[in-house]
Amino acid sequence: MVTFTETRLKELFENFKRKRIAVVGDLMLDRYFWGSVARISPEAPVPVVEIESESARLGGAANVAHNIKSLGGEPMLIGVVGNDNSGNLLRDILIENRFTPAGLIVDATRPTTVKTRVIAHSQHVVRIDRETKADISYTLQHKILDVLRQNIHSLDAIILEDYDKGVIVKSLIKQLVDLANEYRKIVTADPKFNNFFDYRGVTVFKPNRKEVEEVMGIKLVDDATVEEAGKALMERLQVKNVLLTRGERGMTLFEQDGSVTHVATIARKVADVSGAGDTVISTLTVALAGGANVREAATLANYAGGIVCEEVGIVPIAREALLSAVMTDSL
Repeated sequence: MVTFTETRLKELFENFKRKRIAVVGDLMLDRYFWGSVARISPEAPVPVVEIESESARLGGAANVAHNIKSLGGEPMLIGVVGNDNSGNLLRDILIENRFTPAGLIVDATRPTTVKTRVIAHSQHVVRIDRETKADISYTLQHKILDVLRQNIHSLDAIILEDYDKGVIVKSLIKQLVDLANEYRKIVTADPKFNNFFDYRGVTVFKPNRKEVEEVMGIKLVDDATVEEAGKALMERLQVKNVLLTRGERGMTLFEQDGSVTHVATIARKVADVSGAGDTVISTLTVALAGGANVREAATLANYAGGIVCEEVGIVPIAREALLSAVMTDSL
């Protein structure tokens, strides 16, 4: 999409540092059980995974914030956790990684969202989800908005990270976008099904192919159908840009001036696509906050998404790995 000079690339990466970006959305704890399979259960035709280790990582909107920090930015995480052990563990991991937990709002009526993955021989065996998808109360919505209002002057950008878990609700979306636009802040959105058409006026709207197909009732089988869908989204949502991610087919960028750019994925060996969308939205937003134009930002995001797909489990993009990959292809 864009070929960078070494000077421009280093300038942008230097600008990533200390960019303060709020991430508002569904917080999750990702738990992993790592093991191996040597036999099938005599009780049912399922593999028996012998656990060798276990770990816990930041997931959902927290993973987006982790990516921002890994790139050199300063994330401000705003979301809801339950009054439970998983919420406490999530808070502990944030503190351990030097995040401020000030934006974590506790709701004793709902559990912390937890995704538990069992992985054997680098392959997912099963995922177990513990969650509620009920909308948060108006009281909690006001608390989220208040936190953002109190910090709006120090922010460079805002990410709305929606996983349909009840934190990003319709009335809150409008207030968040209006606040961002009032103070001329970059605001990017990673949507899901329930609120898909409620992100009017954002800087970049970043759906994936599956989401667009489900919401619009069409199949994106080639560039022509993708272009038709993207232009329809631009018109309906009145956004500045749409970045439609297409999995193994890369992504397509739609700009306000009518430009459409297709870019192929750079993933060399896909091991696990979990978390790739988180990496794309965080890299895109950090780059925009650092002064990149939208094509430069989308190009960097495409590289970052491809790199994390080569790892098993959800991991943040490493700043030096991204810089090295882009520089190697550009020079």
